[in-house]
Amino acid sequence: MKADLKFADSIARLGTESAFVVLARAQALAAQGRDIINLGIGQPDFRTPDHIVEAGIKALRDGHHGYTPANGIPALREAVAADLHRRHGAEVNPDNVVVVPGGKPTMFFAVLMFGQPGVEIMYPNPGFPIYESVIKYSGATPVPIALEEKHGFAFSADAVLSQITDKTRLIIINSPANPTGGVTPKVEIDKLVKGLLDHPHVALMSDEIYSQMLYGGREHVSLLNYPGIRDRLIMLDGWSKTYAMTGWRLGYAVWPDSMVDAVTRLCINDHSCVNAATQYAGIAALTGPQDAVHDMVAQFNERRQVIVRELNSLPGVRCADAAGAFYAFPNIEGTGMTSKQAQDRFLEEAGVATVAGTSFGAWGEGYLRFSYANSTDNILEAIRRIRAIL
Repeated sequence: MKADLKFADSIARLGTESAFVVLARAQALAAQGRDIINLGIGQPDFRTPDHIVEAGIKALRDGHHGYTPANGIPALREAVAADLHRRHGAEVNPDNVVVVPGGKPTMFFAVLMFGQPGVEIMYPNPGFPIYESVIKYSGATPVPIALEEKHGFAFSADAVLSQITDKTRLIIINSPANPTGGVTPKVEIDKLVKGLLDHPHVALMSDEIYSQMLYGGREHVSLLNYPGIRDRLIMLDGWSKTYAMTGWRLGYAVWPDSMVDAVTRLCINDHSCVNAATQYAGIAALTGPQDAVHDMVAQFNERRQVIVRELNSLPGVRCADAAGAFYAFPNIEGTGMTSKQAQDRFLEEAGVATVAGTSFGAWGEGYLRFSYANSTDNILEAIRRIRAIL
């Protein structure tokens, strides 16, 4: 007899990350012999620096093959705390650092810690799709924080604060932001933090994974530097973007004292621990030379200027300046196509992979995400192909 299975209702509420769907289609077309330029996936096109790779290899050769503490090896958590002090001037106790396999587990755990039917969780829209997906999975009601082009895709503190209710349990913010490249100015962050002092029942997760990728003289504002909210702040960062370590699966978050035990138990139940060799590579990344990071960001900055200029030269397209991360988020309403139509047409007809703005939420309609984590030559060729269609 054929299986007749009934999934839990929560599975139907779980979304996906469309960039991986586009990547799979792009790879399928490439396997058919098509020449595909991938400006869809958010992955640095650089190799992990050699000294980091060697540290991982050495760890394996030295016999680091077993389980580690669920929250990460002490030396790595100490290196994270020292790095945050070096970069942000923030005092962090290594005991508050929890190392996880990438950035998504922190998002998942933060939402699961607060999300349940009857509560609200606020998140950026357009924003990283996993936020909304996991909020819905938890049974909580997702409340979008609208990010608009006219405000440089930065959130308005007044707008965020006005949406808080007695049901609000968690607010997620992300700056520099995926998919928009927007950076929220310090004045708005100051205002948000001040306003949150009147709402002690609301926790905050600050996704700062792109904290070292800012341009035009901008400086990162870490929420760790606001002592008034440290007792309810979850700060997410990691190695994937900064050190071109996406496949190593290594991330971390700084959690307040009241949440450390709960998140550690979530780690034990979910993945036990992060693989040992990767953690030693993470130490080398944070404590070793940072030249490769600076060089990579400098190249991203050059590509950023090229892609923004070229996108603005296309008929029916306008593109705001990309302030951070490695994404451009042009408005394509003037082409007469929806976001999904443009995504599909550019891939199928021009061989250029992009991601529809609606993959990042309803407020993304009329936009496309372009990742400039690709060579300048490929960016120029991709724009040439798109121009021929438009």
